[in-house]
Amino acid sequence: MKDKNALVLFSGGQDSTTCLFWAMKNFDQVETFCFSYGQRHAAEVEVARSLAEKLKLPFHLRDLSVLASLSDNALTNSAMAMDSVLPPSGHINTFVPGRNMIFLSLAAVLARSLGILDIIIGVSQTDFSGYPDCRDTFIRSLNVTLNLAMEEQFIIHTPLMWLNKAQTWQLANDLGALDIVRNETLTCYNGIKGDGCGHCPSCKLRNEGLRQFLNETMR
Repeated sequence: MKDKNALVLFSGGQDSTTCLFWAMKNFDQVETFCFSYGQRHAAEVEVARSLAEKLKLPFHLRDLSVLASLSDNALTNSAMAMDSVLPPSGHINTFVPGRNMIFLSLAAVLARSLGILDIIIGVSQTDFSGYPDCRDTFIRSLNVTLNLAMEEQFIIHTPLMWLNKAQTWQLANDLGALDIVRNETLTCYNGIKGDGCGHCPSCKLRNEGLRQFLNETMR
């Protein structure tokens, strides 16, 4: 995949940062695309900007605050208590309907204007918190739709699709990015960098994966 350019959907969290380093290994030029959409952990935007500047990569930021007004969920409504476990039916209330569909659609528009066909997103069907827009079938379907909509040959890459969180930590380590991913990213829904608050759904998933990874490496 060398001699190609890539656009990474970049939030400044564990998954997207790991994908960013994966992209830097596999593509000649990489650009980043971030969204502000009324998320309670809005501090992730400045973390993403800082990391992009540190790595000397172009950083594109767009305001999508309208997304917060279209549905009621715990990720854009800070007054709503977050589910700590998957409910017996329906989706965990941190699910933002349409988020990845909109992000990827806008990424394709920007990518086209930049002459880029390769788009990278850090979704995973293995550890996806019950979000339907993180599934492989959705990504494949949207990839076809975007190609038809713009008569282009976009390729949506999902390096983490079949990895659990422990394996994602292992990938970050293999890419030489473990310290940055662990200490300089923001995955916590309460906006705390590094290991986070330890209580929100995102922290629980991240920290359990880290524990498993560290246990494996110490064997």
